[in-house]
Amino acid sequence: MRTIEQITGKGLPLKGNDIDTDRIIPARFLKSITFDGLGEHAFEDDIEEIRKQGGTHPFKDVKYKGAGILVSNRNFGCGSSREHAPQALLRFGIKAIIAESYSEIFFGNCVSIGIVCFTASHETVEEILEWVEKNPAAEFTVSVKELKAAFGEKSFAFKLAEGPRGQFLDGSWHARSVLLLNKEKIENLEKSLPY
Repeated sequence: MRTIEQITGKGLPLKGNDIDTDRIIPARFLKSITFDGLGEHAFEDDIEEIRKQGGTHPFKDVKYKGAGILVSNRNFGCGSSREHAPQALLRFGIKAIIAESYSEIFFGNCVSIGIVCFTASHETVEEILEWVEKNPAAEFTVSVKELKAAFGEKSFAFKLAEGPRGQFLDGSWHARSVLLLNKEKIENLEKSLPY
């Protein structure tokens, strides 16, 4: 089983509240039977809209290329319950998210695929967003075990519910691994059933 004690990577700032799953991955890309290729379409409509206005969306900005820790604001991942949104983020390269809050279903979908979703206060998130924008090439480590990270000279504390935190630390977030660990017990139970 793969435990997740910490995540190291560059930050990717995505300012805004109520960033929903339809923005994360537009519905027209959900026609495939696998999640492969979803990462290249993450935020595609937002990217195009900002491009038309003469700007660059953070997901297309070369200075954030290879970033693995997304930083956003309140109610991230709201909208539909589709698991394609976290899958698109994972396939883009996102391994952790720091935000003020999340949609409950989005949060659960992230846990089930190994994306750690930390929460922090509005003030903390704003400071981190500012730090990442000023230091786009800098890597930092976010600790699941200690629930904190250092950004330059400053350290910030995060929250993560004990249930998901425990799953990341013991590897049980990965349901298939848990099943495989118990393969013998499952087979023995199967043999004992009268049908």
